[in-house]
Amino acid sequence: MTQTEKQSPAFYALLVALVIMAVGPILLMLATSLKLNVDIMSDVGGLIFMPTLRNYETALCDLLWYEPAGLASCDPTFGRALVNSLVICLVSTALTLVIGCMAAYALVRFRFMGRDTVSLSTLLMRMVPPAVLLVPVFGIWTFQFGISGTRTGIILIYVAMNLPFVIWILQSFIVQVPVQLEEAARMDGAGPFQVFFLVVLPLVKPGLAAAAIFTFRIGWNEFLLANALSDRNTRTVPVTIVNSLTEYNIDWGVIMATGMLLAVPPILFTFVASRQIITGMTAGAVKG
Repeated sequence: MTQTEKQSPAFYALLVALVIMAVGPILLMLATSLKLNVDIMSDVGGLIFMPTLRNYETALCDLLWYEPAGLASCDPTFGRALVNSLVICLVSTALTLVIGCMAAYALVRFRFMGRDTVSLSTLLMRMVPPAVLLVPVFGIWTFQFGISGTRTGIILIYVAMNLPFVIWILQSFIVQVPVQLEEAARMDGAGPFQVFFLVVLPLVKPGLAAAAIFTFRIGWNEFLLANALSDRNTRTVPVTIVNSLTEYNIDWGVIMATGMLLAVPPILFTFVASRQIITGMTAGAVKG
């Protein structure tokens, strides 16, 4: 096929269909979040309606710097859940990266018995479905440690769940760091921690960025373990959205608004580190 030859109409039709399938639900959710309930339930609402931010004000009433007009009472449920999700995901991501990077460095640089077995076991552990861990983790967290229903309990399980993935992905980046750089740093008087933090970490920033994004997204969207290990004060956003669906009262406008707000932090996080992610995934995919 020459460069001047045009694609068939079927190709463009398929491309348009895929774009509609991907973007359509998001636009529908955005449009619904800007409607009042009377417009949502109306048979003639359609695309003609008066946009309003009432649903967003209702969801974020306790976090706003002003008091929304016409709001009878402020329910702090979503604001509290948003803070919980941010704290839990940021702390668990940071801990996972610190522990995982050190573990990956040890597996790559140190020689010890069973090193290959440990490296393979980390990958196999990542294949265990979270549902399998639900009952034993709930029992241990509740009856032995007493941390069920706390942020600490959710953070620890997220770290344990994402640690094998971070170790596995960072090994492919650390193995590409020349050993000669570390040896030169040691000859200049650098200690083990100085070599790790000042020489190795700056060279594996793309891998850290890629691992951070995937770890943050997994924790941000996780529902099953968070639903079992949280209580009224420590629920995350996915759990709060599901619990807001009741048999007798469903506020679709607020639910759609919370859904849009749920998507904002991962998108912002991805845009900030997009260059690091692309570079990291490209570098980590080619070895040799």
